[in-house]
Formats: sequence, structure tokens, C-alpha cells
Amino acid sequence: MDTVPRSPNGFLSSLSASDFELIRQHLRPVDLAADAVLIEADEVLKRAYMPHKGVISLVVKLARGERVQVAMVGRDSIFGAFAGIGEAPSLNSAVVLVPGVASSIDVTVLRAAASQSPTLRAMLIRHGLAVYAQIQQTAGCNAVHTVESRLARCLLHTRDLSGSNKIVLTQETMAQMIGARRNSVSLVAHTLQQANFIHYSRGHIEITNLDGLTRTACECYATVKAQYAGLLHGQEPSRGQEASQGQEPCGGQSPETR
Repeated sequence: MDTVPRSPNGFLSSLSASDFELIRQHLRPVDLAADAVLIEADEVLKRAYMPHKGVISLVVKLARGERVQVAMVGRDSIFGAFAGIGEAPSLNSAVVLVPGVASSIDVTVLRAAASQSPTLRAMLIRHGLAVYAQIQQTAGCNAVHTVESRLARCLLHTRDLSGSNKIVLTQETMAQMIGARRNSVSLVAHTLQQANFIHYSRGHIEITNLDGLTRTACECYATVKAQYAGLLHGQEPSRGQEASQGQEPCGGQSPETR
């Protein structure tokens, strides 16, 4: 299938020329403002978002009011892939984690285009499954891996999706990202800074040693990248590649106190 590079967004740039033409005139540029709520759980999504810059956080809310991130969508994918196949209430909230810009499209228009094109529908399914795989991996990661390795994973993933080594994240937001307590995040962020892997001040984070932070991250960082490569690009990384660079294996150390 011939593809034509036309967008910084991975979903849009992966479409064939004919599939892109089905939706091109319906795409609208939108700002992704920091902390903007795109949808709450149990609502029906009206518009899908394909970030060019910025990161969208998929969040579940627990009974006592805690919010925990289960996945992120950035310039590699689309938020609303499954909504483009069939209408159903959202199972989670979506909040802008890193501000930026995106292309947006009415979900009913996207759904109509997918009904016309089996290849567009297949691409939506692949991107939806990629996000679902990330949700599954996050659940296992939060249950087994240390706060330090989980935070390293999320910082690396946010860097990949935003395209920048500089990220603005509060301690509260980082705690939500990895399902940990704020004081645990504060201690771990200090440890990563002492190791010269990051520089952290007043919510501003700069990754200063990418290799060191990658070694600190659990295997889930590489696993999610491998899953995306397989689902979206047809690549099949070896098992050794998935668990490379001394990353913590599943079933390793128990999480620190949350």
C-alpha cells in the first residue's frame, strides 16, 4: 500500500493516498491546551484527535477520587480509533498531558469513511489495539515494578511522544501517571536527579542521560515499543531486543511503598 508523508502524526502519515483523501477535507487543526479534558468516562466521543505535538493521557478514576493513567497517545497514533469503528461510551477520561496541536475529525465522519474503506478500518483497528496493548502492559507494570523503574518508563514514553527531552510535569501528575503516592515520586525523582539522569526543578524536567534513564526503566518501555512496531509497522523485534539494556524483568523487585 502506497503511503504519502503528509503529517507529523503517525496515523495520518501511514494512510494510503486514497484513504487520506477520504478524510482530508474534514480534518481541523486544534490546540491541545494543558490539562484540557477531551472526554470523561461514560461519555460518547464526538471527535477523534491525531496529535502533531503534545500528549493525551487516558485516565481511570477510582471510587475514592484517585486518578491513574492507563495509556498515552501522542504523535504516533490517534485518540478515538475504536470510536471510528462503532459508537460506545468511553471507558476512561482523556486529558491533555503535554500541550500541543492536533488534527481533529468528527467521529461520525471518520466512521463513515471507515465503512467505505476496509484498509482505513483495518488501520483504525490496529491503532486501537496498540493503545489497548499499552493499557494491559501498564496494568502489569503498576502491579509489579518499582516506582523508580515505572517513573523512568513514563518519562521515556512521554519524551518519545512529545519529541522533546524537556517536559513539564508536576509531582502530582507523575504520581497519577504511575499509580504511586506523591511522596514516593518526590523521592524517586530526587534519586534520578542525583544519578544525573534528569534535571528536575519546579515541575520542569529535562532528560540529561537517555541511556541511563533507559537502563533504569523496566522492560515495559521496550515491550510497548515492540508491540507498537508489530501492530503499526509490521515489525517483529526479537525477544532479546524487547528486554535489552539491563531493564528490570517482570517478576523482579516488588514496587516501593505507594
